[in-house]
Amino acid sequence: MKDATYWAEKLRKKEVSFSELLGVFSEQARLRNSVLNAFVSTMEQDAVQEYQNQANILERPFAGLPIPLKMLGQEKKGWLNTSGSKLLREHRSNQTSYFTKRLIKNGLIPFAQTNVPEFGFKNITDAEIYGLVKNPWNLDHYSGGSSGGAASAVAEGIVPLAAASDGGGSIRIPASFCGLIGLKPSRGTMPVGPSGWRGWQGASIDFALTVSMRDTERLFYGMRGIASAAPYQASKIEWQQHTAAQKKELKIAVIIDSPIDSEVSPEAVKAVEAARDFLIKQHHQVEMISYPVNGRQLINSYYLMNGGETAAMFAGIEKNLARPLEINDMELMTWGIYQYGRKISAAHYIQTLNEWDQAAYQMEELFTRYDLLLTPTTASTAPKLTEDLQSPEIRDGLTVSSSLSENELAKLVERMFEKSLRITPYTQLANLTGQPAISLPTAVTEKGLPLGIQFTAARGREDLLFQVGKLFEEKYGFCLPAHYQKN
Repeated sequence: MKDATYWAEKLRKKEVSFSELLGVFSEQARLRNSVLNAFVSTMEQDAVQEYQNQANILERPFAGLPIPLKMLGQEKKGWLNTSGSKLLREHRSNQTSYFTKRLIKNGLIPFAQTNVPEFGFKNITDAEIYGLVKNPWNLDHYSGGSSGGAASAVAEGIVPLAAASDGGGSIRIPASFCGLIGLKPSRGTMPVGPSGWRGWQGASIDFALTVSMRDTERLFYGMRGIASAAPYQASKIEWQQHTAAQKKELKIAVIIDSPIDSEVSPEAVKAVEAARDFLIKQHHQVEMISYPVNGRQLINSYYLMNGGETAAMFAGIEKNLARPLEINDMELMTWGIYQYGRKISAAHYIQTLNEWDQAAYQMEELFTRYDLLLTPTTASTAPKLTEDLQSPEIRDGLTVSSSLSENELAKLVERMFEKSLRITPYTQLANLTGQPAISLPTAVTEKGLPLGIQFTAARGREDLLFQVGKLFEEKYGFCLPAHYQKN
């Protein structure tokens, strides 16, 4: 299969040159972007210059493979840094993030930027300044969010690997919708800084969307590393486990029911049940359990964090602009989250973080009894482009949100996200508790749309995710996009 490792070996053996591969990727991006809208900028000359500046690049894990960055937090000095917001339409980075530098250190050369929803708040990608992103499996459907542009680029076969990030499922959701592998690493394992150290209080983390387990594992162990100033540090066990022997018999907990008691599609149920049966046949222990934490309480704490972080972010932007922000400066959903954040008390914010810590404790206790937790990644396939995930009533409420109380805003924000949440209720937990989780592309519905299953492990146990991922890849089979099935 022509995954990232395949192309890295071609580069290393000089069977293809960097300029040739960059030309192919860039040309495909141009040809397909009018349909998919996955890319929002290309910087080919910068990529050539970056490649020329790197000594011994053929000796690095990915040997000069061109890669797109996500237009959200993955900074490259001089490049646009809009976060999908019209407020920052012309904003450019004055530095290169440590994550981007580590990509380059691993032999990945940024050449473009992919589409995102405004500030990454959605599980679809439809920023007003860039437009919506379509799913290569079916152009009538979204590819997901917030790494929607990255997912479409990989699923279409334009690039075999794309940088992405995950603050509530933004890698795993588009992976499920687009038939890709989506790993959200343990909190504290990926480089952060030299700004944005906390990333939604540790809920958000950078990584990538991939099409093979060997790419996923190679990238993880190459990227893993933190600055001494980082507020979240990986557990010691995480740095050691990749050298440990695989467990012959895994003990796996299974949950199918939604954590918010919402409907789960028959296709998602079928995908997990088929995975469960496969695991039993492979002589692993499998046990159905109840959801270990209060899902609704946790999701509301997640919204509260979003509000507080958004208010803090906009306070900084207001200072730089030397003027107060107005409703027309941003999309209506963002305005509502911002107004909520402005009303949140410090006490409520601290209580929220305490709830996360308690949930993390409960999950780590769960992983003293089980090696892995299996759930659907998403409750259904990707929504249609025509599906309205809001309502006129909610939009009216957002318009007057500046006059509402904290309690009223909390209820409004909950209603605002509800339709979206019912599609993707499973992914947020790992973000709030810090555990690693991976979406594997194991199912395609009768209508020809992919669905993923999700495995979660204890903090620092990516090795178990890689073990189970390779098991499914080799003996169950992945349902990858058509481009990779041909190759």
